[in-house]
Amino acid sequence: MPSLKHERLCAAPVAGVDEAGCAPLAGPVVAAAVILPAKGIPRGIDDSKKLSAKERERLYHRIRACAVVGVGIVENDEIDRLNIYWARMRAMELAVAALATAPAHVLVDGNRGPRWHWPTTAIVGGDGISLSIGAASIIAKHTRDQIMIRHAERWPHYDWHTNKGYPAPKHLKALKEHGPTPLHRRTFARVAQAEFDFGPVRPQAEAAALSL
Repeated sequence: MPSLKHERLCAAPVAGVDEAGCAPLAGPVVAAAVILPAKGIPRGIDDSKKLSAKERERLYHRIRACAVVGVGIVENDEIDRLNIYWARMRAMELAVAALATAPAHVLVDGNRGPRWHWPTTAIVGGDGISLSIGAASIIAKHTRDQIMIRHAERWPHYDWHTNKGYPAPKHLKALKEHGPTPLHRRTFARVAQAEFDFGPVRPQAEAAALSL
């Protein structure tokens, strides 16, 4: 279970940082930075992947109510321009920069952090080890899920309300039948192949969205 072990080794305040959405074929990558309070940390914080959507939503609101939170969003067109690795780094930079309180130290999930001026410790599997990173994973995941659920209202064929842009069967089937949308990541192989196979796609995808 996550603890404050790593936070206690660092100068305060400590921000935990994590991202969501590197693997999907569509939509943004979202990062969150969280500085937890000294007291009153919500119970149940863990790696967001281990929690149900209902649990994530409950903890999202509780973390927002007691912690300092920053969110960074990098859209699909910038992902295509930067590549997903640097888009992830950019989202984390934006998340920390959005904090109302500047951190003295940053704990980042993974094996490295962005090139920034904050002292940083990278922790592989940090979302299941550090409470701050676990909290950030919940904020990032819930925020991104809500974005994709909203996009699903306009692009219902791709089943984003359930798959959140990941390459699930219904999503891949819609790519073949309707082509990529403006929200798809053109540099990702499956999207590039669908675009090549489908030909001019934006008008078709737009028409598909508007036909329901």
